[in-house]
Amino acid sequence: MNFGIDRLLADPDLRRPLEGKRVALIAHPASVTADLTHSLDALIAAGVNVTSAFGPQHGLKGDKQDNMIETADERDPVYGIPVFSLYGEVRRPSPAMMDTADVFLFDLQDLGCRIYTFTTTLLYLLEAAAEQGKSVWVLDRPNPAGRPVEGTRLIEGQESFVGAGPMPMRHGLTLGEMGHWFVRHFGLEVDYQVIAMDDWQPSRAPGFGWPEERIWINPSPNAANLNMARAYAGTVMIEGATLSEGRGTTRPLEVLFGAPDIDAKAVLAEMERFAPQWLAGCALRECWFEPTFHKHQGQLCSAIMVHAEGAFYDHTAFRPWRLQALAFKAIRTLYPDYPIWRDFPYEYEFERLAIDVINGGPALRNWVDDPAATPEDLDALAGADEASWSAEVADLLLYGG
Repeated sequence: MNFGIDRLLADPDLRRPLEGKRVALIAHPASVTADLTHSLDALIAAGVNVTSAFGPQHGLKGDKQDNMIETADERDPVYGIPVFSLYGEVRRPSPAMMDTADVFLFDLQDLGCRIYTFTTTLLYLLEAAAEQGKSVWVLDRPNPAGRPVEGTRLIEGQESFVGAGPMPMRHGLTLGEMGHWFVRHFGLEVDYQVIAMDDWQPSRAPGFGWPEERIWINPSPNAANLNMARAYAGTVMIEGATLSEGRGTTRPLEVLFGAPDIDAKAVLAEMERFAPQWLAGCALRECWFEPTFHKHQGQLCSAIMVHAEGAFYDHTAFRPWRLQALAFKAIRTLYPDYPIWRDFPYEYEFERLAIDVINGGPALRNWVDDPAATPEDLDALAGADEASWSAEVADLLLYGG
């Protein structure tokens, strides 16, 4: 199968509308062709007139480790073109940035999760292009989490850089498809098109979204493998908790929690008691780690590792958002006074708790903190939102199978 960038490079007819145009590229380290050439090098080698480049969160080089670590603008040392940061002084491209090109090629590998900021960066680019009369092309790439949809939808008024609109946490779309939803939902008058993939089959084993013939390259520093991408719609919520998500280890965002003062074995037993059905589709394993930086740095942490991979993985049964909610709930039950929720600015939101910013509202936190809340209560909240989202985007899907 071929990604959008590969099709664009292989087909002169697809590139023909770019002739005589100034072209900008939005990219990161995973923006590579099938032979691992970076898209910037490949496009210029193909004769495309690339006049500027843009890097999202973590930068064009993917070198910024944590959230709210900004990247400066620079000039490419090889091609001499400006490289603008969309996670530095600005999040939205300025008119001066937009003036550097006529067509903007968006070639970012996504994780299929609302909170992954590349989704919001696409919206901001589309809005700026609509205002400035520019064209946006998404060079489509797989959603490695596949088509499953999970989580409550962001509620009106809870928008942020990790919540571009009323979508669930795990949205089931590619970025090309998401762009079509943005255009329709926000009523954008913009020249938008998708260079679609050839033969992407998100229900095909064993990758279920990620084709096994393509190697994995980190789209951000802590997105190290397919297991992380599958678990991320759940484990990312730990960023709003005092618990460690495994940053400072070799397997970040592949654990349900890590903490020096929590008994992982007891938490797992409580999870199995409270909602055993939410443990399906993966294997859970007790483990230990000592973060070299970030939360609980230098302390031995008891943890639970998620294995949504190999023979343990069931694509239709695995529900990472519910699994992570269940881990929080078990900790709250066993340690009623534990300060789970982290009170700090998150993605430049200073008033709301980080866990609420991440979830697009307080529903999940309220469920965790309510001693009377049941699994059925959370299923009812999320199930309605999941069904409404799936119905809303059904006509925008570009790929079957």
